[in-house]
Amino acid sequence: MALRIVSARRAFSLLFKRDNLRNPIAEVVSVEDGRYISYDFEDWAELSAFKREFEPAEHDWVRTVRFQIAVPRIVRVLTFAKLPKQEVKFNRRNLFARDDNTCQYCGRRFPTSQLSLDHVVPRSLGGRANWQNIVCACLRCNVRKGGRTPQQAHLRLIRPPVKPSRNPAVSITLSDNRYASWRQFLNAAYWDVELK
Repeated sequence: MALRIVSARRAFSLLFKRDNLRNPIAEVVSVEDGRYISYDFEDWAELSAFKREFEPAEHDWVRTVRFQIAVPRIVRVLTFAKLPKQEVKFNRRNLFARDDNTCQYCGRRFPTSQLSLDHVVPRSLGGRANWQNIVCACLRCNVRKGGRTPQQAHLRLIRPPVKPSRNPAVSITLSDNRYASWRQFLNAAYWDVELK
């Protein structure tokens, strides 16, 4: 089961770590000729030298002091105590992603630089900064609304603001061959992936 998407730095950190008995806590899973093959850090570093010579364009690379190593696409965690909490962070990036950079009053899409975040119920009227009270608004609609509620300003929300159940900023297109190995592990409905 896919737990989360991590950075290359975090992936290598997991691969390099050992538990109290000096056993690896994670391994690389590579798809080769339709088969899944597992590698520990040392074997993956050795295989990377071969891949660097014969398949350099098929991988992303990290350069170390002594060698270059391919960034693994799948890292399997061998032991863990519990599933990580999938809490969605309340921040500007996730708000813009949730609303798809669309003004929630006029319905037009804008670049992030031309959008602001609007309190549906203004702070002056007791409105809170949370998922259910903040929406994207273009500058024109935000100025028109001012310190009033949408009803008072004769505006209507396109859709009610809700807290997303998963990170709205994570959207992956698997048409890129580099991520084809992920298909087996991802549930499209949960991860919001576009399977092509």
